[in-house]
Amino acid sequence: MVKYCIKRILLSLLILFGVSIILYTLVWFMPADYLYNQAITAAGTTGNVEEIYQNLRSYYGLDGTMFQGYFGWLWDFLRGDLGVSFKYQRPVEEVIFENMGVSFMLSFVALILELLIAIPLGVKCACNQYGKLDYTATVFTMLGISFPTFFLGSIVIKFLAIDLGWFPAGSLPPDPGQGENIFLWLLNFGWHLVLPMFVLVILNIGAWMRYTRTNTLEVLNADYIRTARAKGLSEHSVVYKHVFRNTLIPLVTLLAGTLPSLFGGAMITETVFNIPGIGNTAYQAMLVGDIPFIMGYNMFIAFLTVIGILITDVMYAVVDPRVKLA
Repeated sequence: MVKYCIKRILLSLLILFGVSIILYTLVWFMPADYLYNQAITAAGTTGNVEEIYQNLRSYYGLDGTMFQGYFGWLWDFLRGDLGVSFKYQRPVEEVIFENMGVSFMLSFVALILELLIAIPLGVKCACNQYGKLDYTATVFTMLGISFPTFFLGSIVIKFLAIDLGWFPAGSLPPDPGQGENIFLWLLNFGWHLVLPMFVLVILNIGAWMRYTRTNTLEVLNADYIRTARAKGLSEHSVVYKHVFRNTLIPLVTLLAGTLPSLFGGAMITETVFNIPGIGNTAYQAMLVGDIPFIMGYNMFIAFLTVIGILITDVMYAVVDPRVKLA
């Protein structure tokens, strides 16, 4: 196990190095240029845009070639310095961790709701394959998977927030003021997150349900399940004592891969509902070509991804003794 983890960590470092090269190359050729827009604003009517622009690039260490810029960024990154965001004028890591909390809470609660609904529904559909429940659930989940995030979010805002006025259309309430009831503020805060959470659940529940259904069908056709039935066990015992337990094995490993989504934010959902999470923050930075923040945020996601994959592999060997890491 230790030898395997060391090998995977070394491979992960190589992957992160390759990802950083690709990311920096893409960012370098982005059409948006925050520094140039700042130079236009600073120049005003004087017309010396190019001079101010070159001074800004020199100040931020971007006046050399792309290779010089990359290795300069890489050296700072290895020292734990992600740079200062152009747009937010603060250290990148500070902006990331400050806005990560809302995204984590939103994604985590949505994930719990998805699992509580999708797993029992997937098992039930598998046990009643080609029945009315199976067909109905499949149709609705496929519709949920097919909807683009911005489309479903806009529909939800239109009907539930604007037309009916049941929920806020977006954003979050300001921080509680002095003397304000914290309990009421928390209720209001949670009420603002209902719609984006609803959209996340609808969009993701289908994938979890189909995955659970497929794995349950595989287990139901296994020899030991037929043996359990032949011994006279009730269908309830067969399903929830033997089938359900073994269905959870691939689901446990899949959960480890959700790490990037929990901390990385739901970019489109947060943008549609104007939620000040890390996803929306990163999107606003990408629009203006904020190189330090884009690099820092995407490397943060890449790091979480390789960690999630490593945890997935290890967890699969832990929960399923038939799998050997060697």
